[in-house]
Amino acid sequence: MSKVIIRTDAAPAAIGTYSQAVKIGTTVYLSGQIPLVPASMEMVSEDFSEQTHQVFKNLQAVCDAAGGCLNDMVKVNIFLTDLSQFATVNSIMSQYFNEPYPARAAVQVSALPRSAQIEIDGVMEVPSTY
Repeated sequence: MSKVIIRTDAAPAAIGTYSQAVKIGTTVYLSGQIPLVPASMEMVSEDFSEQTHQVFKNLQAVCDAAGGCLNDMVKVNIFLTDLSQFATVNSIMSQYFNEPYPARAAVQVSALPRSAQIEIDGVMEVPSTY
């Protein structure tokens, strides 16, 4: 099986040596998304809730480009600079996902790119290849 590189202008461009996502067969590996606005490549705001919403919007754009949707994600990894924001993440995540929810990990880290407060990556299983 060959790998397919997923790229969309609806999500922030890669700011390093990585692809937005890589698809092999029906499995898509999504790179971490931070709360950059795709058009400006600037942080959406300093507000944690707004940053979290932007991250999910960015993930949705990459999922769409790969032929799936957020609900096709089977594993989500959440990186936070302040784990006390975990309840906020849960509340916002419930607005973007339906049950059954994906497997998930959430960890506190000391810093994220561009001083983001949250980054999320994951794995998606799409219904079929294209």
